[in-house]
Amino acid sequence: MDVNKHVSISQWANDDRPREKMLSKGKGALSNAELLALLIGNGTRNKSAVELCKEVLLLVNNDIVALGRLSEKELMRVKGIGPAKAVSISAAMELGRRRRSFESAVNARLTKPKEIYDYFNPEFENLRHEEFWIILLRRNLSVIRKERISIGGLHGTVVDVIKIMKEAVDAEASSMVLAHNHPSGNLNPSAQDIDITKKINEACKLFGISVLDHLIFTDHGFYSFADEGQL
Repeated sequence: MDVNKHVSISQWANDDRPREKMLSKGKGALSNAELLALLIGNGTRNKSAVELCKEVLLLVNNDIVALGRLSEKELMRVKGIGPAKAVSISAAMELGRRRRSFESAVNARLTKPKEIYDYFNPEFENLRHEEFWIILLRRNLSVIRKERISIGGLHGTVVDVIKIMKEAVDAEASSMVLAHNHPSGNLNPSAQDIDITKKINEACKLFGISVLDHLIFTDHGFYSFADEGQL
């Protein structure tokens, strides 16, 4: 059948209905639009839930990561997406982010930049502003905890070196990793990034704590100060 022509989902063949399709074939068989349609429950008088969700996905060129950044207000730009449907989509995106964050934290032991990136990326993936975090580690490089140090705007954030040292000393950390994101997508460190890395590294040496790396996160990859010989 032509599902692009507006017909109520209840009139579709069983194999085409998202709920029945998921039960018979598994969640992997559903498109992104069909999965979203299950979240919002129903469409409008003129559009099925799947058609409505295809329009939602067009807002972000079918990029699921970008979908997670949309506010409820932005989602409601699609005619037929009201507050309830927008909240349902946002909640699902946040739940997915938390799941990835939890999975990466289980028995985390960080020895390589790529491991750090995979471990920490869920914290940054939906942000439109810059944040600076530290990851505190034991001698065996297992994670003690991660701490957000500051929140800024699109182009930067203020980093308090004294606060970082207090967190590290209180946790009895042997080493730490610095992490912040560039919402702009630019992987190159700024002069400020280089300067604060040096200041934190020098302060850590006074307490016998090692700065193993400083990673800049974007949606499409990372920059490692250690890999680039800047630590």
